Amino acid sequence: MSDKTADLAGPGIGTYEEVENILPTDYRRLLAPRETMAALFAAKQYIEDNLSKELNLMMVQVPLIVDVQSGVNDMLDRDGSRTPVQFHISNDHDHSAYVDQWDWERVITAGQRNLAFLTDVVKRIWSVLVGANDLLLEQWPQLRDDRYPPMPRELTFLHAEDILDRYPELPRKQRETAILQEYPAIFIYGIGWTLADGYPHEMRAADYDDWITPTVSADGRPMHGLNGDILVWNPVTRRRHELTSMGIRVTKETLVQQLEMTGQMDFLELPYHKAILNDEIPLSIGGGIGQSRTYMYLLRKAHLGEVSVTVWPQILKDMCAKRGIFVLE
Repeated sequence: MSDKTADLAGPGIGTYEEVENILPTDYRRLLAPRETMAALFAAKQYIEDNLSKELNLMMVQVPLIVDVQSGVNDMLDRDGSRTPVQFHISNDHDHSAYVDQWDWERVITAGQRNLAFLTDVVKRIWSVLVGANDLLLEQWPQLRDDRYPPMPRELTFLHAEDILDRYPELPRKQRETAILQEYPAIFIYGIGWTLADGYPHEMRAADYDDWITPTVSADGRPMHGLNGDILVWNPVTRRRHELTSMGIRVTKETLVQQLEMTGQMDFLELPYHKAILNDEIPLSIGGGIGQSRTYMYLLRKAHLGEVSVTVWPQILKDMCAKRGIFVLE
């Protein structure tokens, strides 16, 4: 069994040897590169248009990089194991740093700060992804493959406490892998709250999602947290696959409670946190949907590099090519 503490921050695959071990050996791409580009554009347009409709959002241009002194760029896992990305920006007039993610935020009322509203929003997001999948299957029927089961039409909603009860000895990632064998598309509530074994399901920043507010499960049991993650079982990679992290945001009261719990009260001196305390920021719900991860799942790809262009080391390109995986360049 892996160490539970080491698993809290969700460490990635750290070596090329590990990558080679997890790459599928029976992969066959279902779309050629030109078809992939057309499908990516179709999926992107559908998801952006329909997320805006379902969640009543409008597209805005926002800074991809924020000043370190603002406090806006959260510590992700609150223990410092995943610090915010930092950039050295030169004075070039035609260069930028790009984040491949749909970040969204929606203003809500105090009466919407509950599990039912969170659940409804998650269902709306999932319906958009299912709709994108339907569109892709209609236009590229070769995406239907007997090796891969169809995308689930609905999510299964579970609390982090429930999953721990079922697999008390397993670390977080292994618990997720186990539950996804039974329910291949899930939303896990309450990520960040300390569970019965003394650990949170996963570290979560203390100054964004509200993971401390008491809630009640569908069958009446006391739970915690107004946030969570959508995870799916990826039949191509045969691995857990996180698509989005989201939640109802903290109030000024729960912000203080969570910072106190995590020993980060000094954050209250930062401009962003002061704005929350002074009621200068409205109540909201929000999150981030990984674009490339979503495309990878919908298009039945084995590697992120098949749907996202970036700089890949030659050793990785060679390793993938041996398995019939060709990353975009």
